[in-house]
Amino acid sequence: MKKQITKHFMAFFLSLVMIMTMGLTVFAAEGTNSLTITNEGKTTHTFQLYQIFTGDLSEGTLSNIKWGDGVTEAGKTAFGDASEKAGTLGTDDDAKAFAEALVAGANDVSYLQNPTEKSADQESTAVFSDLKAGYYLVMDKASSQNGVENGATTAYIMQVVGQVTQSTKLDVPTVVKKVQDKNDSTGETSGWQDSADYDIGDSIPYQITGTMPSNIDSYTTYKYVFTDTMSKGLTYTAKSATIKIGETNVTGSFEETATTNEDGTTVTWTCNDLKGISGVTLDENTKVVVTYTAQLNESAVIGSTGNPNKVYLTYSNNPNKGGDGETGKTPDDKNIVFTYKVDVNKVDQDKKSLAGAAFKLEKKLSDGTYKTVKQFTAGTDTSFEFKGLDDGDYRLTETTTPTGYNTITPIEFTISAEHDTASADPKLTSLSVKDVTPVGAEFTVDKDAGSLTTDVVNQKGSTLPSTGGRGTTMIYIIGAALVVAAGVVLVMRKKMNSDK
Repeated sequence: MKKQITKHFMAFFLSLVMIMTMGLTVFAAEGTNSLTITNEGKTTHTFQLYQIFTGDLSEGTLSNIKWGDGVTEAGKTAFGDASEKAGTLGTDDDAKAFAEALVAGANDVSYLQNPTEKSADQESTAVFSDLKAGYYLVMDKASSQNGVENGATTAYIMQVVGQVTQSTKLDVPTVVKKVQDKNDSTGETSGWQDSADYDIGDSIPYQITGTMPSNIDSYTTYKYVFTDTMSKGLTYTAKSATIKIGETNVTGSFEETATTNEDGTTVTWTCNDLKGISGVTLDENTKVVVTYTAQLNESAVIGSTGNPNKVYLTYSNNPNKGGDGETGKTPDDKNIVFTYKVDVNKVDQDKKSLAGAAFKLEKKLSDGTYKTVKQFTAGTDTSFEFKGLDDGDYRLTETTTPTGYNTITPIEFTISAEHDTASADPKLTSLSVKDVTPVGAEFTVDKDAGSLTTDVVNQKGSTLPSTGGRGTTMIYIIGAALVVAAGVVLVMRKKMNSDK
């Protein structure tokens, strides 16, 4: 007598048609047996199809079940009678365990053979046509998504096939990197954005946010690794990172490593099993947030090239292995910090270079006080560079004036800059100097070089007429002569009177 599928197994297959292990949309139609898979993942997938059972198909029910040509003799021996084995598959978990056993084999003996392969690019389909009625296993080709950017392996699909269309329901986590900006002169602090500008020596706050895949429940364990690469103009503040899931501090569940070379510093925060963290429940809305600081150092690049910082996330991507072993990675997410410089050229009124001056540059703070940025002492220099400046209000003071020249009135000015705050590749869009006093002081701006250049002119002191010079002496001489002459006249008068 022909073997019939048990009522238990029939109910199981009907439930598969409705929900499947991946939540797939399934429908049957008349025509040649086929399986069409629409790839909704972010990478190209190569699907392998194995016929597990054959039989007679009627309205989604498979009867007279036998082993298909996708199962090896070793597999048939291991699992026993096909109809009896089918009768043990009463739940989705039973089907998943069966698929895992088929793929794993035993002692290097394969339980699967004769795969049919089809590839599908993102948002395209793979069509397996002219199929015999039966029960099929569909899986990604082994390790084809391991290490792939945006890669994720499909959960095993166990499907009764007549004419069926399915849409994959794959998902991968994402990661974004943000920086916070601050203006010392106004005291204003921005939200988290993709660019900022700072002074050399400033501490810069960063934030990284990672998400979960929608199928996180399919994983037994889940590896999660942030890899953050800073350019050489940024110095990571060791152990400054705080890592949270919601309000729960999970920093201790991540291992931090930092390596530095001539190009910069790479920091990783690694958790081998995110699902194993005590007191934390993961779902598709869970976020992992890292905050830390880095310092803008003396190697900072001035101008529009800026000082970039990027991050990517490495994650478990094969739920069929419980999350062990295979991983994918997200694309890099980038932000950038800009900084600028002021170049001062010392000249006389004829625009000729003039030595002997010294300068001090100060930044005005939000409380009205001034902070010294840098000072130069007097010497033979005629050009002075103040590099690594944020936007804000500044005052340039001549602290030593060349001999014979008048001291300038301190020059006050504002550095103003704009940069992309929401961009995959943020740019410095404008750089200018505003509110310059006294009137007449001028700056030349080079946005790409990040430079603001001014000529500081010293005027010579005035040569004025002096008293106590030769003219006074002549007056004294003439006066003395008149006194002598008067004396002579007086003597002569006395003599004339005596002669009478």
